[in-house]
Amino acid sequence: MYLVWNLLSLVIAAAGLAYAVNAYKQIMAKDPGDDLMQKIAKSVQDGAKAFLYAEYKWLAVFVVVVFVLLMMGTDDPANQQFLGFRTAIAFLLGAGASATAGYFGMHTATRAAVRTTQAAKTSLGAALDIAFKSGTVMGMTVVSMGLIGITMLFMIYGAPSADTEAINYINYVLGFSFGASSIALFARVGGGIFTKAADVGGDLVGKIEAGIPEDDPRNPATIADNVGDNVGDVAGMGADLFESYVGAIISTAIIGFSLVPGALEGDARADAMTNLLMYPVVLAAVGVVASFIGTFRVKADDESKLSGALFGGLIAASIALVIGGAAITMIMKPSPAMTPGSADQATHWMVFVAMCIGLGSGIAIGKITEYYTSEKMAPAQTIAQQSQTGAATNIIHGLATGMASTWAPTLVLALAIYFCNDLAGMYGICVAAVGMLSTLGISLGVDAYGPVADNAGGLAEMSHQPPEVRERTDQLDATGNTTAAIGKGFAIGSAALTALALFSAYKVAADVELRLDNAEVVMGLLLGAMLPFLFSAFAMKAVGKAANAMVEEVRRQFREIPGILEGTGEPDYMRCIDISTKGALREMVAPGLLAITAPIIIGMVFGKEAVGGMLAGTTAAGVMMALFMANAGGAWDNAKKYIEAGALGGKGSDAHKAAVQGDTVGDPFKDTAGPSINILMKLMTIAALISLPLFKVTGS
Repeated sequence: MYLVWNLLSLVIAAAGLAYAVNAYKQIMAKDPGDDLMQKIAKSVQDGAKAFLYAEYKWLAVFVVVVFVLLMMGTDDPANQQFLGFRTAIAFLLGAGASATAGYFGMHTATRAAVRTTQAAKTSLGAALDIAFKSGTVMGMTVVSMGLIGITMLFMIYGAPSADTEAINYINYVLGFSFGASSIALFARVGGGIFTKAADVGGDLVGKIEAGIPEDDPRNPATIADNVGDNVGDVAGMGADLFESYVGAIISTAIIGFSLVPGALEGDARADAMTNLLMYPVVLAAVGVVASFIGTFRVKADDESKLSGALFGGLIAASIALVIGGAAITMIMKPSPAMTPGSADQATHWMVFVAMCIGLGSGIAIGKITEYYTSEKMAPAQTIAQQSQTGAATNIIHGLATGMASTWAPTLVLALAIYFCNDLAGMYGICVAAVGMLSTLGISLGVDAYGPVADNAGGLAEMSHQPPEVRERTDQLDATGNTTAAIGKGFAIGSAALTALALFSAYKVAADVELRLDNAEVVMGLLLGAMLPFLFSAFAMKAVGKAANAMVEEVRRQFREIPGILEGTGEPDYMRCIDISTKGALREMVAPGLLAITAPIIIGMVFGKEAVGGMLAGTTAAGVMMALFMANAGGAWDNAKKYIEAGALGGKGSDAHKAAVQGDTVGDPFKDTAGPSINILMKLMTIAALISLPLFKVTGS
């Protein structure tokens, strides 16, 4: 059955990829608009392509170096230095799949935006169809590439036998997750620095100093800002959730491998091992089908139905997953031991309930995030009201809102972990992470739709379209802010559960007991809790440096190029793109290396227990920081939009200027440092697992 389950999952994943390619062709068949629209869109497309090419050149060097280091080892478990050929190949495949998915999603988004603008000339429904279809290309590409990579590796490396050393099989397949996570971190940090440098620089000079509207073609940073939406919020988010997706599946398989009930022997033991190993893979395949079903629910012809249509698609996919999940649970009957080697085991229906809890928790966290960040809700509106007394009170209240927003999603996560563990032990927690991410094909589509809608509005402004076109794209964009909040909630919740699953895999592989009366564990705990703060400092400073250069450049162009503000001069858009590109590539290195080297150095110097403590500390502090930064940034952004919609004096008022300054603080919170912490938590654990043979043994 091992081969049958893998082949079934591979066929479904291939079908999902075919759907993404077909959706891309349908988008490209749409009208791209007039010559001016196409010219502006071409500038965005070229800028995004140039940045990703430059970024991938640097990442290619990193991938080759790590590949060579992994190849230096041997697959002989008695003589492991690093981890050998199998892990190295898996690493290469993971990095390549992540980069390919991110590039294809970005390529599609930059071409869908101009077609969305053109469709908005006709109707809101036509514009929604293109923008959402572009998002589903990203979503379905991510899940399909991830599932294809995992199933191919499982088939190539074969079914593990009852006497297979768990640590060796783990390392062979975990290389895929390591490759995906490495690309994701650099893509998320680099893309986040790029987009926020352009956004902050353009807002501070354009909106506050020059008093011109957002997306005004007179602003030299406008094209760079639109490029940033694609490389940060599409390619970066896609890489982020790609590695969460594969990390959740692989870590669940790892845990399942170690939780075969101890009383089973012979064929019964082999069957139980196969089912526990393959259940998360098959569940993810069912999620691809469920996501496809959910896409048919997303249709709307007026503003009042937009949010309901997108959220309705997510709910439809979730219902389909529950039905399909029940069917495969009945067939596979995954029944894990509650603890390694134990004869006490959970029933397969307990595992199914844990999956449902994970799925429901993701939706709940998304809705909580929406409450704290939506411009229609009290938290963002209160920040807007505080803007009437200046930027200081806006920022103070925004920070407080972000801090307060951590309690509800943390409670949801804590309860989910408690009940899933009670139902099916650590396997239940891991399956909850897979359940939360199984509908990623549509949940990422709902998220990636937002940047396309945002770019479509910018193109409408820059190409001087009739007012009703910008009105329709603004309606799409406003709904995109809501869907982005839900997407960030999913990303953080899944990151927490996936990090916990990987942490459990580390504990099993390292065979250590982590106690708070152990000095190495406590030391690691404190160091780990510090790392998200240090990592965030690197990311925030990077945005600050690049934004400073952008501000100076925009000021220079306004000062030295005749006729820009009058509309008779042509800004140097490519110069701003170049500043963002160089700043992002230069500054993304330090935080990326910190995530990979910290657990390796601590493990080599202080041992496995210290690394275990470090991973626990990073997970706990990282979840809080990610929630705080994402929600504070989102609330600041929508407080600004609430004022821009006409409240409290509207655009150009003192309250609006204060809100813009608050939003510039929130930009690197929500789009650079915050989402990158999601990857930090997981990448550190994967690096620790991969490097485990190097770690000092306590007492040696």
